[in-house]
Amino acid sequence: MNFFYIFIKSIFSILALFFFTKIMGRKQISQLNMYDYVVGITIGSVAADISVDLESHFLYGIIVMAVYTIVSILISHFTAKSIKLRRFIIGTPIIIIEDGKIIEDHIEKAKIDLNDLLQEARSNGYFDLSEIEFAIMEPNGKISFMPKSKYAPITPNDAKIKVSYKGLCTNLVIDGKVMLNNLAIIKKDKAWLETRLSNEGYNNINDLLLVTCDSKEKLTIYIKGEDSKKSGCFE
Repeated sequence: MNFFYIFIKSIFSILALFFFTKIMGRKQISQLNMYDYVVGITIGSVAADISVDLESHFLYGIIVMAVYTIVSILISHFTAKSIKLRRFIIGTPIIIIEDGKIIEDHIEKAKIDLNDLLQEARSNGYFDLSEIEFAIMEPNGKISFMPKSKYAPITPNDAKIKVSYKGLCTNLVIDGKVMLNNLAIIKKDKAWLETRLSNEGYNNINDLLLVTCDSKEKLTIYIKGEDSKKSGCFE
């Protein structure tokens, strides 16, 4: 009986955790700052506790999760309105490298180990710190690097090269299933897709792992059973 009770409580706690996380927004996943991290692990801890603690009242745990969620939403609202409050709760960026020179005081303020800084720099392609104009630790803990002008990669604009607009690719087939909504977005239908694929020798959509279409209606096709090998691009 206890196993069944734990199972039911676990299911409901997972659903509650998912619900409250959705309310707090995607920032909980993609842009965790210190406060978001604390709230996230606390709510997760509460969800786990109410799942396995047979003596705890399930509703009390839900109330705790709801309170944390509401407070998080309110803080996000007020920090969006107040710069001072945002700086106090979320923090501010810290410049840790300027003109290729490490600022030791800022390293200590950011509480980052020098080896971690070197690792982050290498991960971003900088094996020589003298090539870096600025390195800034963001409030979420990530480090942004700006190279010196002479080490920055050349862009088409720098070389005065005209490039055409590429746009986003649209997934038209995923794992053998036609994405009808995506076809509607690009103002096409299934018959158009089948004709295009048939012209290139693909008559069975179920054999296709992925088919994408760019802004110029060029198809890129991946076939099942070929290690996701791209079979080609077709105008």
